[in-house]
Amino acid sequence: MGRLFGTDGIRGVVGETLTAELAYRVGQAITIVLTRKKGSAPTITIGKDTRISSDMLESALMAGICSMGGSVMPFGTIPTPAVAFLTVQEEADAGIVISASHNPFEHNGIKIFGGQGYKLSDEMEAMVEDIVLSDEPIQVMTHEKIGMRLHGMRQMKTDYIEHLLSTVDCDMRGLRVLVDCANGAASATAPALFGKLPLHADFIFDKPDGININNGCGSTHMEPLCRGVVAGKYDLGIAFDGDADRCLLVDEKGNIIDGDKVLAVCGRSIKRKGGLNGNAIVATVMSNLGLHEFCRKGDYQLVCTDVGDRHVLEKMIECGYMIGGEQSGHTIFREFATTGDGELTALQFIQAYCEAGVPASELVSCCAQYPQELINVPVSAMGGAKQRIMADDRLWEQVRFQEELLHGDGRILVRPSGTEALIRVMVEAKTVETAHNVAQALADLIKTL
Repeated sequence: MGRLFGTDGIRGVVGETLTAELAYRVGQAITIVLTRKKGSAPTITIGKDTRISSDMLESALMAGICSMGGSVMPFGTIPTPAVAFLTVQEEADAGIVISASHNPFEHNGIKIFGGQGYKLSDEMEAMVEDIVLSDEPIQVMTHEKIGMRLHGMRQMKTDYIEHLLSTVDCDMRGLRVLVDCANGAASATAPALFGKLPLHADFIFDKPDGININNGCGSTHMEPLCRGVVAGKYDLGIAFDGDADRCLLVDEKGNIIDGDKVLAVCGRSIKRKGGLNGNAIVATVMSNLGLHEFCRKGDYQLVCTDVGDRHVLEKMIECGYMIGGEQSGHTIFREFATTGDGELTALQFIQAYCEAGVPASELVSCCAQYPQELINVPVSAMGGAKQRIMADDRLWEQVRFQEELLHGDGRILVRPSGTEALIRVMVEAKTVETAHNVAQALADLIKTL
């Protein structure tokens, strides 16, 4: 992880750690880096979510880009994956998303895609960081070398919607869905998208006011959607996060369908059509044991990566795999997208659902969900405490002992947080009580090391 860029771009509380001045400097820096690489002034797309700070940061980024001679294509409020898609379609040199995803409104972020629609490489991020953090003044362009804002870009969200529609072909007549837009970017596209499908869709949390994004709604707060699906007798509930790159669903009984179940259902659908390269599904080490069992019983290859959709995508590209994702709802369909896409995920799940012809609760029953206990154990931020604890033989002796108690009916994962002074203990078992007891025993031991 870099000095500015975390696992998902630059993040911070706006006005505190993420300022307009920083955004201006980032706009300058990415333009300088792209100009060096291209040999001429670049064109950069830009999109944003509905946070009150997004307009300010957009203006600062655009000013920084234009001050260095770059041209800007602003798409307005639009989902993160739409920026990735349109950057490729318009043959731009990079795309910028202003969003902090599922975080509260006071946070925001700057995420950069390269010209191929993938997140910016570590090497290019380091170049941008070097310029942003340098004390040397940046010489801006003058006269005819100043960059321009290109107009008429807002209509391009229609191109994105048409692309999503082109990925499905099934009979959806009679289907009733309830869609939670998280008061975020999906509010700008989901009504038009679902309005073009032969189904009935109602929407909740689709009226953003700048500060209500992710507030008690969306994929991190599923309770209102679960209640709404049952009360309204819907077939499916669909929840996005603030920038609509995640999607979780709800079955007709009000039960949450997480990313692991989405991978199982959609992976099976792709396999039946002969498109599952390597017969593989890519997940992370945090995937539920139920997904492991589904893959073992169905003769799928489950490929697990480190936590983070970036690692999932890297493995997919490396090996040519077609579907991958995380429990949290980041699902990547590589045939159609270069990043996780919530609206695309919803459509692909709907297609699998319609093809199966059974209730959603029955459809997802193919992938069990073991009770899971996650305990974050605080450790010292000084002196390499995380590394020292992870290397302690006493920890791994206790892990082996607890694994024996599970008799093969569970799983233990102990790992250091990549961003915080924490050791994360995750245990899955047949019962909630067993998962809790094993996780607590390991957490208690870590506190003494």
